[in-house]
Amino acid sequence: MSTDTTTDHYDAIVMGAGFGGLRVSIELGRLGLNYRTLEAGSGVGGVWFWNRYPGARTDSESWVYCYQFDKDLLDEYQWTDRFPNQPQVEAYLNHVADRFDLRKNIDFEAEVSSAEYDEDEGLWRITTADGRTYTCKYFIPAGGPLTASWRPSFPGLDDYQGQWLHTSRWPKEGIDVRGKRVAVIGTGATGVQVIPEVARECEHLTVLQRTPNYVIPARNHPLTADEQRAIKMDYDKIWARCREQFFAMPIPPANRMTSDLTPQEQQRILERGWETGGFRFIFETFDDTIAVPEANKIVADFVREKIRAIVHVPETAEKLAPKDHPIAGKRPPLGHYYYEAYNRENVDLVSVKENPIERISEKGIVLADGTEFEVDVIIFATGFDALTGALTKIDLRGRDGLTIKDAWADGAQTHIGVATKGFPNLFMLFGPQTPFANFPPVAEDISSWIGQAIKHLEESPDFDTMEATQEAMDAWNQHVTDLVNATVIAQGTDVHSWMLGANIPGKTHRVLFHFGGVASFYDSCQKVIDDGWSGFEFRQVAPVTAGAV
Repeated sequence: MSTDTTTDHYDAIVMGAGFGGLRVSIELGRLGLNYRTLEAGSGVGGVWFWNRYPGARTDSESWVYCYQFDKDLLDEYQWTDRFPNQPQVEAYLNHVADRFDLRKNIDFEAEVSSAEYDEDEGLWRITTADGRTYTCKYFIPAGGPLTASWRPSFPGLDDYQGQWLHTSRWPKEGIDVRGKRVAVIGTGATGVQVIPEVARECEHLTVLQRTPNYVIPARNHPLTADEQRAIKMDYDKIWARCREQFFAMPIPPANRMTSDLTPQEQQRILERGWETGGFRFIFETFDDTIAVPEANKIVADFVREKIRAIVHVPETAEKLAPKDHPIAGKRPPLGHYYYEAYNRENVDLVSVKENPIERISEKGIVLADGTEFEVDVIIFATGFDALTGALTKIDLRGRDGLTIKDAWADGAQTHIGVATKGFPNLFMLFGPQTPFANFPPVAEDISSWIGQAIKHLEESPDFDTMEATQEAMDAWNQHVTDLVNATVIAQGTDVHSWMLGANIPGKTHRVLFHFGGVASFYDSCQKVIDDGWSGFEFRQVAPVTAGAV
């Protein structure tokens, strides 16, 4: 542990060196600010540094899962796959850090443990787990939406004699599962990726599933030289489409509704979308899938029939076919031969919805009815305390010692996903109630907005701080609630979604994302600026009286 008690002062402190942290660091550099980026890991990458599990890939196509602000960077960087894997994304972010000389401003292995606002001085005091301290005028948490991993507190885990690990903290050296009995707990986006990879290596795999997902085939493939050239030549149109498309992806609207077509035509279009793969299956088929229950059922029925056709054992297929929530009611993962993995003789699927996991024994996993699965390795693919967890896991205190946990006790509230009342000059990069969308393009716009806000503060002689008002947060919360209620996410009998905070026991259920599309979100952010920074209160830090103690 460090014994250095010096406090270093900066204009701004950024927490996290992933996609968001690197991009906002570039913005701060352009403003000429003296900033420091604190990164818990030993390298850049954020979620792509930590999540090294086998099969980890993006669900966005590589040519838009990147930054757009620098044309030379776009032209020079070569993506090799349609959906890049973890090493490819990590390599890209390392390239960016080197190209823009960002490492000189990064402190690695600097996990933030506390951040407290000093109202008298108008400064944030930041402390890391190893005792390093910093002060700054602007604090920018950029931990990302999926930072704080979550694992159920199963009793008995300390007594387990095998190896266990969480996918979000996979060791760099990997693990050897050859000849071993493995259990994977969880079939969300991470479980869907890791299960086929582990199944190919281990002696036997037991998958413990609570809620099945609609898994869409990714159809990943290497990009040819011709495809790479065509993408680069078309980048202006691609990025323009990303700004217009609901989830910031370069996918044009289908310009058709299910109600416009016969059942035979519907099936033909869905078949083509299924073979195309990726989220194009959702967005290039019909425009009413997410909003109209009847349309959603047509698409959901199609996927269920595909599961039954792929999986050989009918009983297993039925367990894998979701029946109690609409497609896109939970985030639909992309699969890389996911359903095919259950045709392997060494893979068993166990439903733990009605017969839940009761405890971990010395030898493995015990269900409520007493069934025990003896395994050598347990892999927790149980997800994250999304969006809020990156902040609530640290001791974050604003005005009058208000903790972020107390401020959000009844559910997270923000103004445009960037600021929250009681925490001056704290600008969240992908905080609660920002868009559910392809992350890098959204991170670019939020970084630009933060840069404009800081520039406004730096140029004003009349005030030093800005923070969200309660009225603005109430209005934004009502707005995002109205938006989600107009989608299938609010429907179904078991929408146990992390997008609503429902995956974490005791967490108040509140809409954690803006589901109105990125164009609408960008317009809202710009309107705040155009209306004279509406929804924010500006203050001058009171000067210290001479001789005061």
